[in-house]
Amino acid sequence: MTADNSYDRLDDDDYPAYTMGRAAEMIGATQGFLRALGEARLITPLRSGGGHRRYSRYQLRIAARARELVDQGTPIEAACRIIILEDQLEEAQRINAEYRRAAASDTPSDQA
Repeated sequence: MTADNSYDRLDDDDYPAYTMGRAAEMIGATQGFLRALGEARLITPLRSGGGHRRYSRYQLRIAARARELVDQGTPIEAACRIIILEDQLEEAQRINAEYRRAAASDTPSDQA
C-alpha cells in the first residue's frame, strides 16, 4: 500500500466523496435544496473532472443542519445565515479559550 492510497481518504471529512444524488439522499433532501445551499454560499461543492458536484461529509453535516432549520419553518436564506453565525461564534469561542489558556500560562503561579 502506498501513502497515496484512496482508502486513506475514508477518514477525511473534507474529501468530496458523495455525488449530488447520494448527498441529497443521505440528508433526506432534494438536489434542488443542495443547489440552493450552494447559491446561498453556505457550502461550495467541489467538482469532478466531468463537472459534477461532489460533497464531503463535513458539507453534508452543514447541509443536514440547514435542512433541520428549514424543516422547522426557517427560510433557507435565514437558515444559511444562522449556520454561518453559529460557526463564527464557535470559532470565536475557540480563540477566546486559547487566549485564556495562554494568559493563564503567562501568569506566575507563585504570587506573594
